[in-house]
Amino acid sequence: MIIGLELFEPLLAEASTSERLRTNLDLRNSSSDTSQRMLNALLPGTEVPIHRHLSTSETVVLLKGRIAEVYYDDYGNETERVELDANGKNRGVQVAAGRWHTVDVYEPSVIIEFKAGSYEPLSEDEILKK
Repeated sequence: MIIGLELFEPLLAEASTSERLRTNLDLRNSSSDTSQRMLNALLPGTEVPIHRHLSTSETVVLLKGRIAEVYYDDYGNETERVELDANGKNRGVQVAAGRWHTVDVYEPSVIIEFKAGSYEPLSEDEILKK
């Protein structure tokens, strides 16, 4: 598989038909592959809840578009905002395990995410309640 513009446009089109304004493409080799590798196509207006991953860090690399990775404290106060631009200086971040975060999407964007371990939905203590 080639990861490039020809793959991004159909993903962004699919995201535009989604109620969540985002979609993902699983990049694992098989369902028994215990890593988490995926492309996420994100459109402005998508709302990713403020969350954290307790047992793994997360690597996010922007491949197309412009977003911000936004960090929070335990009370829901924004503590840091890292602007990412696929054509700019900052293209990715490493989010430490346990750190509250979300994304703010400025234009149609595609990110690639990496996390250790097999996929499990976020637990109640991994979603920030405001």
